Amino acid sequence: MLLSSLVLPGLLSGIVLGQTTTYFAPGVPRATAIPGNYDGQYRPRAHFSPPQNFMNDPNGFHRDTDGLWHIYYQLNPVEPVAGNQHWGHATSEDLYHWTNQKIAIWPFNSTTYVYSGSAVNDPNNTSGFFPDQDNGLVALYTIAASGGLQTQNVAYSRDGGYTFETYADNPVINVGSTQFRDPQVTWHAPTENWVMVIAYSQEFVIEFYTSPNLLNWTAVSNFSHYGLLGLQYECPNMVEMPVESTSNGTSETMYLLYISINPGAPLGGSVGQYFPGTFNGTHFEAVDSAFRIADFGKDNYATQFFSGVPNNERQISMAWASNWQYTSVVPTGDSEGWRGQMSLPRYNFLREVPQLGGWVMVSEPYNIQAILSEELRFRDDLGNNSVFADYSSVPSGALYFEANVTGLTDETLAGTLNFTFSSAVSGEYVSGGTFVGTDTWMDRGHADAFENPYFTDKFSATGVYGGQGRWSISGVIDRSIIEVFVNGGEQSMTNTFYANQPLDTVRIAANGIAEGATVSVGVWALEDTWAMQANANGTVLGNTTTSGNSTTSGNSTFLFR
Repeated sequence: MLLSSLVLPGLLSGIVLGQTTTYFAPGVPRATAIPGNYDGQYRPRAHFSPPQNFMNDPNGFHRDTDGLWHIYYQLNPVEPVAGNQHWGHATSEDLYHWTNQKIAIWPFNSTTYVYSGSAVNDPNNTSGFFPDQDNGLVALYTIAASGGLQTQNVAYSRDGGYTFETYADNPVINVGSTQFRDPQVTWHAPTENWVMVIAYSQEFVIEFYTSPNLLNWTAVSNFSHYGLLGLQYECPNMVEMPVESTSNGTSETMYLLYISINPGAPLGGSVGQYFPGTFNGTHFEAVDSAFRIADFGKDNYATQFFSGVPNNERQISMAWASNWQYTSVVPTGDSEGWRGQMSLPRYNFLREVPQLGGWVMVSEPYNIQAILSEELRFRDDLGNNSVFADYSSVPSGALYFEANVTGLTDETLAGTLNFTFSSAVSGEYVSGGTFVGTDTWMDRGHADAFENPYFTDKFSATGVYGGQGRWSISGVIDRSIIEVFVNGGEQSMTNTFYANQPLDTVRIAANGIAEGATVSVGVWALEDTWAMQANANGTVLGNTTTSGNSTTSGNSTFLFR
């Protein structure tokens, strides 16, 4: 039975039909981007982080009709702790060099909050909002009222996603629930309908809705009590993505339903899980009842996939790189005035790996070669030796590394590949490695600037050798965040860390590798992707025009300014 077939219009707990007023928090810029200083010791230089204060869930990720990437995100613009949610906004041509934009969606009043949601291009004007254009953007998001009610609302943009106008007949879905949120919408071409997935968070239900126009929604099915439950489901995503089959080499697609859990992760706090399956336009059916963890670190949550990417191409996602157990007390807030960052952008597709339960969502860095700035070390014949590099002079303080073993057979699966990033000043370090053919591990417990009982220090995951003759580990370290990938992204670990002194040396070592196998290792500096925008004081102003890429603002009565 569907949990909701009832859509309640009108007035309930502070949500008013057609609500179009806007509340502007005192001191927060309305017409231009919020400035931010990106020079802090912990501030990542190859990842996105907010200019000031607090960021959490990804929202509204999409690639527009001109190929520009947009991210929106949960933003508290007044203090570096969770709450007071708005939609922050940034744009990029390559997913690494970001321009901070002005706040895109504001709340109705000081006790109403704009929760998570999604945004889709509406090129065929199914909504009726865009009679004279093919690049209109529609955002669907949860409004949370002070009385607890959570309803689903629509805003639309005629200028490429920089300013939004609220739909006059909001909310578009109101079922009278206080735990009903995070709509994600995609177009289903075979049925010519929009499809929404949304969480009844504490009932462990993902409900499916369909609509011909993004405004009138019909509940059609639900996906209930699958996988890890924790205490609530959040931030569902359904996406169609390519399948790489090792058995027959075919190029097909499959649907994937992604559900975030908080709290209740195996390591505590928040985590993401996914379910490969099929979708017929109304019902999703998982291939099995297994749950699959998306990332084995502790700082990867609320992944969102970019709309506007064709489903026969590798999909692209980013996640919030933190954990609700400690995000509001990490040291970046007190010392640098910001908290929260996104993961690297990642390619995603499904790979058939029978030994890991049939299907794995591969998650590997998106086009990392685009920001490699300098080769620091490279050896294609390392053997059972090590390489060392001092990167204290790298402006970004960020590196990409790889270690690959080739020429393996079932009989020669032996040895380890290990890495250690350390501070020459304090001796603090972050380390990790992989046992060829089996386990991967990471230890952030020797970076000493943050202590918290929930800040788990050690992590591991078990992989399998697929018989291709190779085993690899790669990763990015960026001041206070490290992301590691095994076998091209069959497994990943994302962790933040906080050292008293910057880490500035790296050692990568191979030990016990069998005779006949070859070890290659490389270390590259990454570009400082924020440097070109900073003024002499290190402040990134972002877009200082009043309306996206132009200097004129919209003039709608109900515009979020």
